[in-house]
Amino acid sequence: MTKQKTILDVLIKKKLIDPVALDSIKRESEESKKNIEEILLEKKIIDEKKLYQLKAELLKTTFRDLTGFKPKQEVLKLVPLEAAQHYGFVPFNVDKKNLEIGMLNPNDIDANEALKFIAHRNGLSPKVFLISQIDFKEIIKAYSTFKGEVKEVLEELKKEIDSEKKKPTILKSDKSEKISEEAPISKVVALIINNAIEQGASDIHIEPNEKSVRVRFRVDGVLKINLTLPINIHAAVVSRIKILSRLKIDETRKPQDGRFFTQIDKKKIDFRISTFPTYAGEKVVMRILDPSAGLRKLSDLGLDGRNLKLVEENIQKPNGLILVTGPTGSGKSTTLYSILNILNQEGVNIISLEDPIEYYIEGVSQSQVRPEIDYTFASGLRSILRQDPDKIMVGEIRDKETASLAVHAALTGHLVLSTLHTNDALGVIPRLIDMGIDPYLLPPTLLLIVAQRLVRKLCPIKKEFKASDEVIKMVEKEISGFSEQELEKYNIKKPYSLYEPIVSKECPRGTKGRIGIFEVIAMTPELEEIILTQPSDSKIKAEAARQGMITMLQDGIIKALRGSVGFEEVKKAVEE
Repeated sequence: MTKQKTILDVLIKKKLIDPVALDSIKRESEESKKNIEEILLEKKIIDEKKLYQLKAELLKTTFRDLTGFKPKQEVLKLVPLEAAQHYGFVPFNVDKKNLEIGMLNPNDIDANEALKFIAHRNGLSPKVFLISQIDFKEIIKAYSTFKGEVKEVLEELKKEIDSEKKKPTILKSDKSEKISEEAPISKVVALIINNAIEQGASDIHIEPNEKSVRVRFRVDGVLKINLTLPINIHAAVVSRIKILSRLKIDETRKPQDGRFFTQIDKKKIDFRISTFPTYAGEKVVMRILDPSAGLRKLSDLGLDGRNLKLVEENIQKPNGLILVTGPTGSGKSTTLYSILNILNQEGVNIISLEDPIEYYIEGVSQSQVRPEIDYTFASGLRSILRQDPDKIMVGEIRDKETASLAVHAALTGHLVLSTLHTNDALGVIPRLIDMGIDPYLLPPTLLLIVAQRLVRKLCPIKKEFKASDEVIKMVEKEISGFSEQELEKYNIKKPYSLYEPIVSKECPRGTKGRIGIFEVIAMTPELEEIILTQPSDSKIKAEAARQGMITMLQDGIIKALRGSVGFEEVKKAVEE
């Protein structure tokens, strides 16, 4: 059977791509699950129009450039959004006879069959064109604006409520529950959730005020208002969310916690729900947990060079304590989950204590602590030690008892992973001693300290800017300790370049996603001596420098010089 020709074959034949780069692109596509075309465009290996013109020739079809084109709503209504997303085609024009369709893969048999059915149902003939991934995504967004869809649903809800008023009076508690289950309210909640996921939000905040309800999304660590709802539907929206997460609908006086999951684009997404009573009504915060995000490679988190090597070496040790530190929201849990995913093998018994469980990992025994019934990190850790564990993950060391038990577990042959709240890696040892851990117990147990922050990643399209003399001096001071060979490994050369975000069609905020900046200290004979004699901040800092520790600021500046993040973002993250 003849092998089907691909776009990569065409590019190689026309000498538009280096054959050596071929394997790298294929590997990146498999690992990131990105389309090969997206990678080619991201790396600027080929011009977008040229790529799709060649693909059109390969598929024996016509390429249509839809940059900036906005189809009319009546055209979009001819193809349901779900069908467009599933089959990879969108309508963009219609006349008396033809429905013009932009398709990602014009040779897809299933998509063509579905298209024929949709077109014939509307009395039209389909006319297919190849379009780019970017144009496809833009038209999907144009289907209907978030606010427009919500407005339609609210009008539908108003009609339903008006019709309810004409019916015989029923008890208020029954009525609020009934309205919360009505289709319009379900649609409002679904639209909020879907839009938050499309924007890559990590949290949804639904906050009642005196006259309205504010809906905010946290995207890349920043909260922004996305929608304002009328106050009269607040109770129904909250009830709908409570029903989904199996919380008590009639309990509005005290906080409640719950969770639910749903399938979106064939992917399971978990939602962690927290309700909180306020003067104006219950506030709801929904944490969006994408399981795939919690199982990323260490290198994808931002660990590289010396930092990555130290983490990879120490997590393979049979026993000891590894601590990840940083403020709330700095990505500590994601780092621990990534490590657990590496350690998760058939011959290893891994048990975790968490509050709450953020991501489920198949093969790991994960347990949720419940302080209200005296099931705490400390009491749970005692029970874990009777479960024959090899590796233990404790969500957080909050008190002396948990710290003592974690150290004891590390001393008795277990690898223990946990988090601690300190500003940097240097503060961990004094913090443990302040919590009541005897200094002599730390050298034989503590393997590694990892401190981290999160900074927003710049999009591939970014702008180089001329840095002030003050900034250049700061950059040169921070990287003065690196040799030329080390900087070459990071692909950094003089004159140094710094970048700032550019708002574009692909990146409305100029940034997309976040990456960690890290500093890592390992246990050494020199550090052991300091802990046993005089564990002062200055001596620990001197030992960290002797080890060659890259500070969070230095790690951030390296990433800024490579164009991964903005310099101001790094400064802000480190100063917090």
